[in-house]
Amino acid sequence: MSDGTTDGSILTVQNLSASINGQQVVEDVSLSVPATGITAVLGRNGVGKTSTLRAILGLISRSGEIRLAGERIDGLRTHRIVQSGVGYVPEDREVFARLTVAENLALAERQREPARELVNELFPDLVQRRNQMAGTLSGGQQQMLSVARALINDNRILLVDEPTKGLAPKIVADVTIALRRAAEKVPILLVEQNLEVVRQLAGDAIVISGGRVVHTGRAVEFLDDEALIKRLLGVYAEAPAGNGSEESA
Repeated sequence: MSDGTTDGSILTVQNLSASINGQQVVEDVSLSVPATGITAVLGRNGVGKTSTLRAILGLISRSGEIRLAGERIDGLRTHRIVQSGVGYVPEDREVFARLTVAENLALAERQREPARELVNELFPDLVQRRNQMAGTLSGGQQQMLSVARALINDNRILLVDEPTKGLAPKIVADVTIALRRAAEKVPILLVEQNLEVVRQLAGDAIVISGGRVVHTGRAVEFLDDEALIKRLLGVYAEAPAGNGSEESA
């Protein structure tokens, strides 16, 4: 269960800048994530959404102030940030291909009583495939495993990066359901391109452009403003349930 600060935020970021190999990828991001629900991070490709998540975790060189439930974490190493309760679901899934599903989950456990019942309830297909090598799973199943690894612990917030990318519509729907259920337990900062998924899940929306936050507000209000979406994202709100990929479960 999350424990936000008195202003209702579990995570606050002030004047975050970050670089990769000397190239600045995040210019000056400030944002606040409520202690409940899902907050979506939106933006065109290459504007710094993924880099913002990676910077919060300390995976890339960064400066600025980051607070988790009021406590500064920007001076901590990545493993200490994770131990503080920041779960991460990376864009490229990063499962251990040569280990089984069960072994992937066991490696992610960092508490005495992991949330195995929740994971088993949300991902019954993984239960059936617990002895299967993760590298032989489909892309959709690997994504489920990546989310399950984050949920196996009682995190204070989850950072989830492009969970529906490359997935067929049916699997997008499954991932959406899993994230909605997960958000009942822990707040989520979600980078997502599929606007229909954002509409179904997000309470608030943050839009990044050029490494900076250019819009914050209620997600549904943003998604109902066609002109604003076109200007900031270069797309219209009518997004398909999937992104056209033929990847299956």
